[in-house]
Amino acid sequence: MSGSVSVVVVNWNAGPALAACLASLEVDARAGTEVIVVDNASNDGSTEAARTRHPWARAIALPANVGFARGANAGAAEARGSVLVFLNPDARLEAGALPRLVAALEAEPQSAIAGGGLADEAGRWQPGAARFGVVRHLLLDTTVGRLAARNRRGPYPVDWVYGTFVAVRRAVFERLGGFDGSYFIYGEDLDLCHRAAAEGWHTLHVPAAVAVHGRNVSATTRFGLGRDAAVVAGELRFFARRGGWGAAALYRTLAGAKFGVKAVLAALVGRTTTARRALLVVRTCLRPGEGLPT
Repeated sequence: MSGSVSVVVVNWNAGPALAACLASLEVDARAGTEVIVVDNASNDGSTEAARTRHPWARAIALPANVGFARGANAGAAEARGSVLVFLNPDARLEAGALPRLVAALEAEPQSAIAGGGLADEAGRWQPGAARFGVVRHLLLDTTVGRLAARNRRGPYPVDWVYGTFVAVRRAVFERLGGFDGSYFIYGEDLDLCHRAAAEGWHTLHVPAAVAVHGRNVSATTRFGLGRDAAVVAGELRFFARRGGWGAAALYRTLAGAKFGVKAVLAALVGRTTTARRALLVVRTCLRPGEGLPT
């Protein structure tokens, strides 16, 4: 890594997962990488416990849970690195993942953002990038539509990457004003990549820089079965803000239909939990004003 790097972890009640996240950064921290934990008013003691085990991590305590976007911005404001890396507290990096991600970003001068590859606890591939357009996103960012992406090994350009493990050039991040704080959680990564693209910057996906992503500890704690609905609400906000009324209406219609079919099929085969999750998404799509800018 030629430039200085700061890793920002925004924590809200991530429990033991946060300590595991920091443990995966220890080699990089010992080599000079700055690590900042922004605590969004957790009440489970996770930040204190993690820092006791990893005292090289610096903590910033916020007085309230301001959401991921604002928490990440608070961490970035205190960071010193020329490259900012945002990492979820329920993710842990495989050996060499951080330098691979930053090196890929630095090798492409016109790229401002690079997202790492994701895997679940069993090592199975997870998606880490997606498309901007409503139709392309809802119809192609699916299991079938991502078959080719599973076999990618080298860095390649994409529309946007998930904020689970993402590197951003600090100069561009500041020029864009950071993450849009109107997103509490979900949609802020999509929005940042879209604003960067509007200014001519590229976004890369780097499959070889792998983060093992857990079960969305903080999000599950906050949203329960409504996590998918929260994701859709964030994306709906994006399309309303950046695409206008027409894009938002199209997203509502297609997403509602897609998850409605999913709910019916899940119910028919007895997958009641999946059906309930899908129905919550449908209700979000039907709710007047959901996702609109405030």
